Order: sequence, then C-alpha cells, then structure tokens
Amino acid sequence: MVPVIRDPVTSANKNPSNEPSQPPPVEAAALYPITNPATSQMAIANWSKKSKVAETSHLICLSLSNMSARLSKQAPEQKPALGEMILDAFWTHHFYPTCKLHLRSAQRSEQLYRLWLKEKFGDIKLADLSRSQFLQYQAELATTHLSPASQDHVIKLARRLLNYAVELELLERNVLKGIKLRLVNNELHDVADADGLKRYVEVLRTDSNRPVCNVLMYALSTGARLGEILKLTEDQLNLEQGLWTIPAANAKSKKSRTVPLNESALYVLAEAMKLKKTEYVFANPATGKPFTTITRVRHRLQKLGGVKMRAHTLRHQFADSVLAHGGSLHSVQILLGHSDPRVSQRYAKLSMEAQRAAANGASMIVPKANPPSVPEAKEVEAIPAATPTAEILQFPKAA
Repeated sequence: MVPVIRDPVTSANKNPSNEPSQPPPVEAAALYPITNPATSQMAIANWSKKSKVAETSHLICLSLSNMSARLSKQAPEQKPALGEMILDAFWTHHFYPTCKLHLRSAQRSEQLYRLWLKEKFGDIKLADLSRSQFLQYQAELATTHLSPASQDHVIKLARRLLNYAVELELLERNVLKGIKLRLVNNELHDVADADGLKRYVEVLRTDSNRPVCNVLMYALSTGARLGEILKLTEDQLNLEQGLWTIPAANAKSKKSRTVPLNESALYVLAEAMKLKKTEYVFANPATGKPFTTITRVRHRLQKLGGVKMRAHTLRHQFADSVLAHGGSLHSVQILLGHSDPRVSQRYAKLSMEAQRAAANGASMIVPKANPPSVPEAKEVEAIPAATPTAEILQFPKAA
C-alpha cells in the first residue's frame, strides 16, 4: 500500500477547532500518493469536478424545494371584475348554494330560474342587465300561462339575485330596486259549499284508489299540509290521547307542533293502517315510500265530485269549517301551524255562511221575516257547543 503524506500544519491552520470539514481543492494533493504525479493531477481534477456537480445538484434541489413550497400555497382567489360575471355563473356558484341553505323555497326558485330567467338572461353580464329589459319581460310574461302572482315571483327572484350580487360586491347597484309588481290579490274564496263538499267526500269514500283518497280525507280532517301528511309515521301518533306531533323536520315553519285529531281523522287513520306495510302511514303501495305527487289522481277525484279542490284548498276548507263551528282565528293559527298570525287573518274571509248571517243581522231596510213559531215542548236538552276540532266530515266513528 502506497503511503499518504498529510500536512499537519496546514490542516491545523485551516481547521483550528478540529471539526470535520470539506478540504479545499488545493490541499487535495496531500491525500493522494506522490509517486505518480500524472495520476495525482487527474485525481485532483476529477475530485474538483465531482465537488462542483454535487454543489450544483444541492442548489438545484434546494431551489426545487422552495418552488414546490411556494406552489403548494393556494393562490388567493381572484375576484372577478365588477359586473363582469354572467348571470348564470352567478346563480350556479353563488346564489343557488346559499339559496339551498337558507330558503325553504329553494326548489321553487330553481324551477322559476330554469324555466323563466336562464334562457332569457343567463348569458348576460350582471353589469349589462338593465331595468328596461325586465320591464319589457314583464309584458312578455303577461302573455304566458303564468298567473299574475307567479309572474311577480319571477321578477322578485331576479330582484333577489341582483340584491345578493350587490351584497357580494359583484355589482354596484340593483337596477330592479323598486320595480313595480302586479300585486294581484289571489286570496280566493275557493272553499266548496255544503253540497259540493258532501259530493266530494262521497267520492273519496267510494273511489278505488284508497291510498290517495285516505291522504285527501286526512287533509280535510286535519288541515295539515300534504308534505306533513305524506311523511307521517306511526311514531308521531298518540292514538290513545288523539294527538299527532308533527316533527320540526317535516313542518314548513321548522318548528314541531302537536295537533288534536277529531273523529274523522281517527277514522281515516284506522282505514290507512289496514293498508300500511312500511313505516309510513300513507305510503305509495308500489314503492313503500311517500308519494312524490298525487296531482293526477286529485284532478280526477275533484272532477268526479264536481268541485275544484286544489291541494291548498283542503286547508282552506278545514279552516272554514273550524270558523263555522265557533272556532277562533287563534285556533286556526295553532291547528294549521302558522308562525305569523297575519297569515291566519285571511281565513277570516272564508266562512261565507257566518258572514252572511252577520250581514243579515244588520238588515234594516227590509223587515226580517218572522221566525216560524215553535210549539211548546218539554224541556230541551242543551246541546254542547262545537269545539274548533269538531268533526267536519260525515265519516263513521273510528272503532
């Protein structure tokens, strides 16, 4: 083995702390044999080359690491220029996600946007939407099959969209602020008279489609919303006490409430229980789950009965019967689940018979007809006054 010559003085001066360090290229000759100068010079050159390559590789790795760290940090979201976003992009990425979280009418809003706003205004930038465009569109909507109230709903949805764009600072101002609506009074007296109601009830009692008929009879007997009825499960009922607790998840107001069940409602429940095969009392026999729609069957049944019974008319009919039997507006509010008493106020107009009797009591020009004389009779047993939840349909009593 060839001996290696080291320079202790140079090594000590360069590294006084005796810590290991990388020797400089000029001192590399001391590490190689001096017997072959040519080989020694070549080795020194190779060592210097490898050192430079290693140092370059280290610098490259360090640079790539820093670059990767910078790229890993998510760049801040670039806010679009004021008003440059088109309406459809704003609906998809901003308004509708928020709408689904906070509005009970999100599904209806989506339907109105898709059918009446998207095609007309979806590709227009927010800043390019003008009041005159919507005023012209109002005139076009008046020529469609939409009711005046639904036409207003379309314009109100557009106004709400632009309001939210202003709130997010994507639009400077809302051009639809203060736009005039049609504001048509759609509070119709749509309840059936006594004969019409009797015919309709007879159809519901005898038609072959028992599941849907049970749903409609229960709606007439309780005044509940169809959504609350279709999601009714047996654990919500206390049949011993005649009570139905509607969960908050099923209620429009998102508040649970307990309503008393009259004899008609208990009879319908007894009939529905005979058909019950799943947890839902009024399940679709084909799927075992709640009905998604009963519109077609409902139209057929109302045609057979000769009356117009919309889904919400069933609630009106119940409220009218409650008021006709001496119930108060407060009772209507509690039974129907209205969070605002002003909503129940409209039902004060429904009981036409009660209004007619009150108006006849003020007849002063034409003398009132004398009531027929009643022959003297034995003591008449007092009849208890009807309660707000008195039986309103002529169903047999529940067993």
